[in-house]
Amino acid sequence: MPQLVDTTVRLLSQEPLAGKIPTGEILRIAGILDGAGFACLEVSGGGVFDAAVRRGVESPWERIRAIDARTTTPLGMALRGRFLVGSKPVSTDIVRRFVACAAENGIDVFRLHDPLNDVSNLKEAGESIVGAGRQLHVGLVYSPGRTSEADALVEQAKRLGELGAARVLLNDPTGALLPHVTQELVERLREASGLPVGLYVQAAAGTALANALVATRVGADLVATAVYPLGLALHRIAGESLVEALHGLGRETGVDVSRLWKASDVVDDHIGDEPLAPLAPRIAVRAAQYDLPAGLVAALDLHLRAHASGDRLLDALVEVVRIREEAGWPPLAAPIGQILGSQALLNVLSARRYGTVLDEFRQLVTGGYGTPPAPIEPAIRRAVELLGGEAPTLADDPPSAEDVREAAEGLASSEEDLVLLAMFGGEAETLLRSIRQRHSREATLLGGDVDLQRAERIRELVRIVQESGVGEIEIEDEGMRVSVRRADEPGSVVAAVPGLVAVAPVEAGDMGAEASSIRIESPMVGVFYRSAQPGVPPFVDVGDVVAAGQTLCVLEAMKLFNELKTDVDGRIRAIHVDNGQPVEFGTLLFELEPLATPPVL
Repeated sequence: MPQLVDTTVRLLSQEPLAGKIPTGEILRIAGILDGAGFACLEVSGGGVFDAAVRRGVESPWERIRAIDARTTTPLGMALRGRFLVGSKPVSTDIVRRFVACAAENGIDVFRLHDPLNDVSNLKEAGESIVGAGRQLHVGLVYSPGRTSEADALVEQAKRLGELGAARVLLNDPTGALLPHVTQELVERLREASGLPVGLYVQAAAGTALANALVATRVGADLVATAVYPLGLALHRIAGESLVEALHGLGRETGVDVSRLWKASDVVDDHIGDEPLAPLAPRIAVRAAQYDLPAGLVAALDLHLRAHASGDRLLDALVEVVRIREEAGWPPLAAPIGQILGSQALLNVLSARRYGTVLDEFRQLVTGGYGTPPAPIEPAIRRAVELLGGEAPTLADDPPSAEDVREAAEGLASSEEDLVLLAMFGGEAETLLRSIRQRHSREATLLGGDVDLQRAERIRELVRIVQESGVGEIEIEDEGMRVSVRRADEPGSVVAAVPGLVAVAPVEAGDMGAEASSIRIESPMVGVFYRSAQPGVPPFVDVGDVVAAGQTLCVLEAMKLFNELKTDVDGRIRAIHVDNGQPVEFGTLLFELEPLATPPVL
């Protein structure tokens, strides 16, 4: 009898949907799904940690704890081998500490895969998971391109017993699996590993559902799903559809479909009016045509448009496939797909192949991330080595926990903070400082002569505002009136209580500013930099006069730096983000005061 895993909470907590639904509603969805009969709720992974750290509002550990406190179904997490939830390999010490933190916070099932399908890279994480008494599910990534792809996966499956795995998972991030291939792989992987087989796939046009039906028919006992709106928008298997289809075939899952529709209603309330983006039809079509992850194609399209080269998408897709072949046919799971895509962008935009080589691509080619499935073309390896020399290998351990703790200078107050700093560096520092400031505000708010019972009530109001998305709450009780409202700063809360020190909101700008001020917002997701490189003066400062076409800042995404220029003349009235701060679409960056006459430069 097949069991189902639900991935809804994880998908809602990572890009492109991170932040679209308040934390309180996500916890509500988790509670609904908790009683539906799933074998596991997968609630976190690399995309979740990355989105949480970049947004700088909430620790990803906080959300896991909140979900664990409200559910009894086993919770799951997806890990990328020695990359864990980041984009670079970390030391063995950090791997062990991270797994221990995750287990302590409530994670019961770890879905572990190596982006290169190199099982030897899973040893440390696998030992830590099994040692913590948690379930280890090992994924093998299917990315077509070679005629021997199935044989290579089967050979890796034979080694999973050494890791203590409880299950092998067939993982397809590209949507390239076809039902007849699924049938062959499920049967062969089970025979080679001696383990139960599960299925994690995504695909458009009904292929994912067809693969699930075939897989369960030939013995797969676990299938990953998501609620219907996410199945539609993100090309996952809709749990509602699979449960009803399997029921009609006499294969009961034990999942209550009515609860899935109830969770779908909550999701629909928040994203139901969104178009089918982030996967526009033209993106989905090209992804299927070239056997590439749809998210990768969407990112390539976005960055090409930012460089006024939107008509070169097909060139970039062809280049990704070509680079993948030259680099030994690595699977396209994160972060390898992003590395290949970034190098393809450089090649296409510069009109020169490998004129510039990304550090991450050099790491891949020189073995820094492990061994790819096929040999790397000697000419490419030689070209990369000539441009930058040998890159460190996995044997050259990244910084240890003690190295990170020393560099953090007291910022890492717990093991959770330590592993975040090890994986995300400066971005994690920004998040941790934001959290400390929030706690400091709360402590100031709760100072004075307020008794403990009233203080706890205020804390609860603060939590409600943070988790629900409500703009303001005001209550009056026993002669005390409390007003808690959301400030302009993401995640901050303002509370006004008679007799206490009020916490002032962080204003988005001068409230007395003229209505004619010009807002310049971020046109993309990236990292904001005020200067071209460290140590160089910023492009502009408050009070500077700028002319149309003048560069204001650069925005970095996928290792590319995009200049943002003003279209109008004006004077810089305010700069709303800090250097190195992650920004999203629509983030307010600058305010300009219009000039009556053009500036003289």
